[in-house]
Amino acid sequence: MCGLVGFAGANECAIDPHLLAHAGASLAHRGPDATGEWLSEDGKVGLSHRRLSVVDVSPLGHQPMHLAQRGLSIAFNGEIYNFADLRYELQGLGHSFSTQGDTEVILVAYAQWGIDCLSRLNGMFSFALFDARMQQLFLARDRAGEKPLFYRLANDAIYFSSELKALLSFPNLPRQIDAQSLDLYLAMGFVPGNRCILDGYRKLPPAHALRFDLSSGALKTWRYWQLPEIETSAERTDATELVDELEDLLQDAVGRQLVADVPVGILLSGGVDSSLITAMAVRQSSQVRTFSIGFPGQGKFDETPHARMIAQHFGTQHTELFAESTTADLLPRLAHQFDEPVVDSSMFPTWLVSQLVRQHCTVALGGDGGDELFGGYGHYSRLLSLKEKTSRIPLGARRLMAKLAEHSLPLGFKGSNVRTWLMAMGTDWNTGLPLIASYFDAYTRRRLLPGSQQGFAEQIWQQRIPAHSDLLQRATRMDFENYLAEDILVKVDRASMLNSLEVRAPLLDYRVIEFAFGKVPARLKSTQYDKKILLKKMAARLFPPEFDLVRKQGFSIPLAEWLKRGPFRDLFWETLLSKDCLFNSEAVRQLLKNQDRGFANGERLFALVLFELWRKQYSAHL
Repeated sequence: MCGLVGFAGANECAIDPHLLAHAGASLAHRGPDATGEWLSEDGKVGLSHRRLSVVDVSPLGHQPMHLAQRGLSIAFNGEIYNFADLRYELQGLGHSFSTQGDTEVILVAYAQWGIDCLSRLNGMFSFALFDARMQQLFLARDRAGEKPLFYRLANDAIYFSSELKALLSFPNLPRQIDAQSLDLYLAMGFVPGNRCILDGYRKLPPAHALRFDLSSGALKTWRYWQLPEIETSAERTDATELVDELEDLLQDAVGRQLVADVPVGILLSGGVDSSLITAMAVRQSSQVRTFSIGFPGQGKFDETPHARMIAQHFGTQHTELFAESTTADLLPRLAHQFDEPVVDSSMFPTWLVSQLVRQHCTVALGGDGGDELFGGYGHYSRLLSLKEKTSRIPLGARRLMAKLAEHSLPLGFKGSNVRTWLMAMGTDWNTGLPLIASYFDAYTRRRLLPGSQQGFAEQIWQQRIPAHSDLLQRATRMDFENYLAEDILVKVDRASMLNSLEVRAPLLDYRVIEFAFGKVPARLKSTQYDKKILLKKMAARLFPPEFDLVRKQGFSIPLAEWLKRGPFRDLFWETLLSKDCLFNSEAVRQLLKNQDRGFANGERLFALVLFELWRKQYSAHL
């Protein structure tokens, strides 16, 4: 895993090599093992790279890497899990290699197949590849969006990097907050798609590529992969056959992702997903190392007993790590690391896990993706139930009830789930999806930022809803392309990379993704009464009988308790009540007052505090 930053322009960009190195240094946490810079002879292209050595740790694997005879140069972040297969195929086509790693394989694959090489890559990646013969820059990002890539186009030049902070290292680039993106952040908890929290900056979306022509300054982006449609025969497929196929796919994916020239471990939370990864790993190796994280004194937040059961059953080399109490001092550091804020307080335990595991391993496998692919979230069952109970009520009447709930029931009041699901009643169950994970509805956003653009988030949400006749298919696809890509994977990438730990996700092998969305019918994902049905059938084959297949915890923190007293409360109140706080003081005071009255607004306050800390650290302004 690594970090990259660079530029390319139609004219000589006149970037000082020291400035390029300075931008690369801001990504040192992503790659502490080696650093490298390269400038083209004409000064139009520059690449800087920070390396975390994982495969072929020798100096031959350092970057930027070049294929001189073809005029190609690359800076690459990620892992290509089928690089050995591609290397063998390319050797059969007459190509030779001087390294043992995956970076050179991308270069040679591009030399052989051009931009079509993307369809052959199985991995998590973002890269910048300069083709001197074509005078073109080629950027690409993996299918699920595990690895990030930001860019900015200005004055016939493109600037790009793994993290936004590296772009902000270049002088004179503006730092104005995009009002529409802020509306999206407050509504959804993240900024989706190609948008960015800063005006004029962009993210390359998952499964997309970009080509920039240095001669003309023209830029083109395109999607090179998308989720498959469900096969017409899926409903008739026997569940046992599907479990067999999934077991083969997952075993191969885990086997590929265990390959590394550094110590590898498994993040074993004790849930179904990470336990399945463990079960597949022990088939590949007798020396599997698993790690679970305990939070002493946190009761239900401590899952070490469940992880211990799985480790004992499969005979892994198990280590239990115990996290110290989280301090409020960590939040400003995380605000700086996350570049673009994400409303997810579980970034705290994710960072703690990464910090502790990094003391033992450089690479860790996790279970991310299982909920989105196989229907694991509780709101899927609630959506199906709500549709069943309300579909006979005229849509107009349901929308009126939803509007009344929004305006008459206060945000975060006790029993606030009632408000959420009453508002969801206004959904057209044939084509729509409710924004049930909304942090601030349109009415509250108008109070927080009077005069700013409001209601924009709801429009974008509607535009991003997949066109699918089945409600569960819409919901899982929506979560895969939005919540997973823009929250979960961002959180894992930034928190792990801050600790120079590479986290891999076997469930996000694109073959597993295509299986889940192309072959698994909705009835084997989630119903009104059960969820993650196919994975549970697989788990029942492999896990000890006493394993609780119903339990669902996931990383979380006792934020409500922390906000009653102590340093977290002090930080939140001080930040939000400061004179230079961007948000309306009256609206903020009402949220704080209601929190003290027992309302469930902890995560909403977290959203505002994280944004304010980020804004001040990066000197961003509306």
